[in-house]
Amino acid sequence: MPKSFDFEHAPGHLIRRAHQVAVAIFMEETGEHEVTPVQFAILNALMEDPGEDQVTLAGKVAFDAATFGSVIGRLEAKGWVRREPDAADRRRKLLWVTPAGEQAALAMKRAVARAQRRILGPLEPQERDTLVELLNKLVRGHAAG
Repeated sequence: MPKSFDFEHAPGHLIRRAHQVAVAIFMEETGEHEVTPVQFAILNALMEDPGEDQVTLAGKVAFDAATFGSVIGRLEAKGWVRREPDAADRRRKLLWVTPAGEQAALAMKRAVARAQRRILGPLEPQERDTLVELLNKLVRGHAAG
């Protein structure tokens, strides 16, 4: 009988498991805000670049452009994001964080920082830095090519 694939040591499986852990911790720490990691990333990206179009913003936060509109719709329903058609191209939608959205994002910062510390908690300080560097290298390497 052939031996099964050793998925427990496969990078893809471990990355998926790490993602599950990271999202679970994020949701525990930010539970009172009822926000997802992608929604938090969107709010912060729009605080940096107000008036960004949906397609560009989806790329910045590395989220599927096809389903991005529904995430923006949920943020609009909360009163955290405002969406308007671009005057030059009505098909393009431009986005802004509302004052309530900015206040919510700022209120979440401590909880998100706690989540990041908890995610890396099992590692030694040097291991934390190394992991983050390697993850950045992995993501950049695949984005480039």
